[in-house]
Amino acid sequence: MEIYKTNPFLSINNIELSILNKIYIAGHRGMAGSAILRNLQAKGLGGQDVVVRTHSELDLTNQSAVHAFFEQEKPDQVYLAAAKVGGIHANNSYPAEFIYQNLMIEANIIHEAWRAGVKKLLFLGSSCIYPKHAQQPMSESALLTGTLEATNEPYAIAKIAGIKLCESYNRQYGTDYRSVMPTNLYGIGDNYHPENSHVIPALIRRVHEAKSKSAPVVSIWGTGTPRREFLYIDDMAEACVHVMNLDQATYNAVTTPMQSHSNVGSGEDITIKELALTIAKVIGYEGAIEFDPTKPDGTPRKLMDSTRLNNLGWQARVSLEEGLRLANSDFLKNHNNIQ
Repeated sequence: MEIYKTNPFLSINNIELSILNKIYIAGHRGMAGSAILRNLQAKGLGGQDVVVRTHSELDLTNQSAVHAFFEQEKPDQVYLAAAKVGGIHANNSYPAEFIYQNLMIEANIIHEAWRAGVKKLLFLGSSCIYPKHAQQPMSESALLTGTLEATNEPYAIAKIAGIKLCESYNRQYGTDYRSVMPTNLYGIGDNYHPENSHVIPALIRRVHEAKSKSAPVVSIWGTGTPRREFLYIDDMAEACVHVMNLDQATYNAVTTPMQSHSNVGSGEDITIKELALTIAKVIGYEGAIEFDPTKPDGTPRKLMDSTRLNNLGWQARVSLEEGLRLANSDFLKNHNNIQ
């Protein structure tokens, strides 16, 4: 168990935070949760303590264990960043694990947060909640208007349920539980597993492998034509802390009880081919990039409309190439075991 203690005063973007006793970050060792922890530490936290638990200390799929934790700690704010995540291969290979674990984690935390009197909670979802052929850029109103992308439908269903859990507890119990839907994230603390990672860490690893072996070609799944939006993880963390600490009247003025989530994106997208070439440039790989059209592409395009959050005072700051350089540095420092 760890408790982080910090400085006594805090002001974020002219938002004065009330003094709270405890913040709980669920999933503090994951990429999103660790970025939120870094952001809060850098800001000083307003004299608040941050409470965390590792998976070995607290199994979030175990309702009785989660109940006991909230009864003991009684946090004032909760960042729900814990989730089972992965790329196309992982979602296709483990659909039961993706839907079961994510449903259990969010149901247990949201319900026990309410029972323990938690004042504010922020749930982290994903852009995959939107229909496969949603109008681009995707606005919050696109939710539940069409068929989901088949490759990650179980994960998306779980994330939609998390949004609706927050909304339902708000409607019935008067809680202030909010949801943010980040676009594709990357950066410090990413997962570079050779099979179960997302596209950017997967490409960084494969290009490094090719460079280390002087391989003339890197082959990539799909046609290279799908367009994706990416957001550097520290920009996402800034958005989460910003949304959590907006006063309730300000936040409620731009949302509705049945559409309370906010998109979090950079506002720009890029083809997978352009992404691969940029990664090769950052790494210094001079071989060829080729594509395998027999492998799935996934959704043709995923670009978020983040106007709602932009109007609430948040903007992405880190460009894609700058973020890729930071991610590559993190890979070389902490994850590069390529022989």
